[in-house]
Amino acid sequence: MKKFIYLVGGIIVLIFLLWLYPEPMPEYTPKRNYINMEAEILEAFILAKDSSVIQLPEGHFLFSQSLSLDDKKNITIKGMGMDKTILSFKGQLKGAEGIKVTQCKNLIIEDLAIEDATGDNLKISDSDSVVLRRIRSAWTGTVSTKNGAYGLYPVLCSNLLIEECEAIGASDAGIYVGQSKNVIIRNNKAYYNVAGIESENSSNVEIYGNEAYENTTGLLIFNLPQLTVYGENIRAYDNLVHNNNIPNFGVKGSIVSAVPKGTGVVIMATKDVDFSNNTIRNHKTANLSVVSYELFAADDDPENTTLEEEAESRGIRSVDSEYLHDLEYNAYPQNISIHENTFENKYNFPTLSNDYGVLMFLKNKVTIPDIVYDGILPENVFSKSNMHKICLDNNGVINFVMMDAANDFKNFSNDQSPYNCKMNL
Repeated sequence: MKKFIYLVGGIIVLIFLLWLYPEPMPEYTPKRNYINMEAEILEAFILAKDSSVIQLPEGHFLFSQSLSLDDKKNITIKGMGMDKTILSFKGQLKGAEGIKVTQCKNLIIEDLAIEDATGDNLKISDSDSVVLRRIRSAWTGTVSTKNGAYGLYPVLCSNLLIEECEAIGASDAGIYVGQSKNVIIRNNKAYYNVAGIESENSSNVEIYGNEAYENTTGLLIFNLPQLTVYGENIRAYDNLVHNNNIPNFGVKGSIVSAVPKGTGVVIMATKDVDFSNNTIRNHKTANLSVVSYELFAADDDPENTTLEEEAESRGIRSVDSEYLHDLEYNAYPQNISIHENTFENKYNFPTLSNDYGVLMFLKNKVTIPDIVYDGILPENVFSKSNMHKICLDNNGVINFVMMDAANDFKNFSNDQSPYNCKMNL
């Protein structure tokens, strides 16, 4: 009994110290020497015709308003390189996005950087055949909740390629794809974001060759309720996800604000995911988590709408406590295959800065799990048991946890054997 009291007392002291001495936040502070060419570049966007090339010169350019394209075909926007053509929206007075594109077809944007938009640095919606190549999205200075939500933000798009880009400092997701289909996200870097890379409600997605590090969480593969489409058929392979342990600076009430720091990968409420040949290492809460939306919604207070309204006012998805009203939505992961991955961890103890770290400290023998599954299943699971299958195969010697979150962790277990199987997706 005394040992338990000492243990609890020690945890309380550590949590108090973490509150008293918060971790320093990372910063990105490049040198800039701005040139005033706003009128000329704005005019080039306004006057662009189908099949135009908007060639941007070398230099650091400051804008007071968004650059927009709407209903165009066969457009190329090209800079001289992400270190040479810098479009800054610091102090923006008009519009929320840096570059905003709607209803375009056959669009290429490449070789430039976009910084410090009030909202999203680059938003592309309702467009087809889009290439984003060698673009750096960043918010400068110390990372902050005041930073824009999304770095690269294509939504409701089809036939999309994002390659060789960088994303820094987003208060939601650095590289995000939402409600889109036929997507490739490859050979990118994401750091200093809340979420490095995120695939949300998207189908036929390949995520490979990327590096996500020094975010709150590295890679998210989600389905969220109350949207027009639901994602499936996602392949994530040959990615390096490591050291994602920075404090969560997301807008309170948003989905990503509920993700605990030190989480490498989260697969939530989505379908037909093949996760293979990735290296996941050095996370303080968990290397990889497979969870239901129910786990997120359980922490939401339906009486407190202020936080949700703040998130939604900034164009960020909030936690939806009414998700059960969406009869098309399946809140539980379905057909998840996790195989041939490498899991490593240099940290000896789980963080005590969030409830999940404390849970692992107390119930998982002071060990950080490599793969954690919340164990939550729908009530009619017996009629859908094959749909909600999770298979682990050939991932080496790992620490596995089944939380049994639906039953207050009563049957918390390290027994991996029920999940040892192969799946062809």
